[in-house]
This record gives sequence, C-alpha cells and structure tokens, in this order.
Amino acid sequence: MLVRDRMTQNPITIIPDISVTEALRLMGEKKIRRLPVVDRSGQLVGIVSDRDLFQASPSPATSLAVWEIHDLLAKLTVEKCMARDVITVSEDTPLEEAARIMVDRRIGGLPVVKEGKLVGIITESDLFNILLELLGGRRKGVRLTVATTGAKGTLADVTKTIYEAGGNIVGLGFSEVDGNQADTWINTFKVQGVSKEKLVEAIRPHVREIKDVRETS
Repeated sequence: MLVRDRMTQNPITIIPDISVTEALRLMGEKKIRRLPVVDRSGQLVGIVSDRDLFQASPSPATSLAVWEIHDLLAKLTVEKCMARDVITVSEDTPLEEAARIMVDRRIGGLPVVKEGKLVGIITESDLFNILLELLGGRRKGVRLTVATTGAKGTLADVTKTIYEAGGNIVGLGFSEVDGNQADTWINTFKVQGVSKEKLVEAIRPHVREIKDVRETS
C-alpha cells in the first residue's frame, strides 16, 4: 500500500499572506489541524498547524484590549509562523515509510508532492484508520493475541491451524519483542467463523503463550 492509496487529494491550502485569524477560521470550519501553504504558482512553501497559530496568538493573560487583539491577529500573517523547511513524501512512498517519518520527526502530517507541486496530504488520522482496518477493528469475531517464536514458517503454521479449525482471519498484526535480536513475536488475529473455545484449543500447541483472547462485536 502506497501513500497515493490513502492520501487526501487536492487538500485545502492557503497562501502565505493570509491572516492568522482567517487561517484559524478555515481550520475550524473544515475540521482540520494543518494547512499546506503554497505560493501563487501552486508551489509548496510551508505548512502551518493549529498549534503554530495558537502559539502565535496573544496569551489570554495579555493586557491588550479585545479590539487590539483582533486588530493584531488580522495583521499577523501565516508567513510569520509557518514552518518553511517542509518534510514531504511522494505518491509512491510506502505507507510504512511515511509512518516512520512522522514518528521519527514527531509530526502529524506530510504534504505529498509531485514535480514540486502539492498533490495531496497524508496525516496521522489516515494511518490510524489503516491500523484499524489491518487489525479488523470494525469486524465482529474472536480477537486472539499470542506469543510465538521467530522461527521461519511459524506464522504459516499458526494461520494454517486457524484455517483448519474453521476460522477466517479478517485482521492481522504482529510485532517483534525487544527489537531485531529477539526471537519472540507478538501476533494478534481477528478471526471469524469459529468459537473462542475451539480456537484456543486448536492454537495452544502451536504458540508459546496465549496472551489474550476475547470476543468482539
């Protein structure tokens, strides 16, 4: 799955000389938390978040009068508080790479560019939705979490066992314990078509430990 498959195409943008007041109004109206900033030719020149805009606004403890605050914000432009060194990705960037960049850089969204032009944006909300789908979060069934070895063929053995018990895997996630040197993996399955009791009985001899099992709806 690539960024192009899940990005928001043709995202809402603003120009650098728009006021902070107008940018905040637009974010509130559209229920978004960040806005790419483009110049008159459509080139990406920055990005601004609601946090950036709130930090640029006067403190509630200011001695300014209300009309002075409004006048100040009307004159303060996005150009003064936007991030200029924008981290971007391309349409064919793998989703896991986009997620890694967001986590490592502690950012909540990445503009997607093609030949210098903005074509989309991928955000943490998009990635949360993908995680929900991968784990079968909206599907009924038995949610099973097990610890297994990292030996070659282990996952194939477990999935075959679930199939032979009559189960249909509709969600799957797994992670390695303690980094690349560990030989233990934590696997989570969402399974339909088999009871919790039958699934546990079938799977127990094939795993190190059943860490959690529950029915979800």
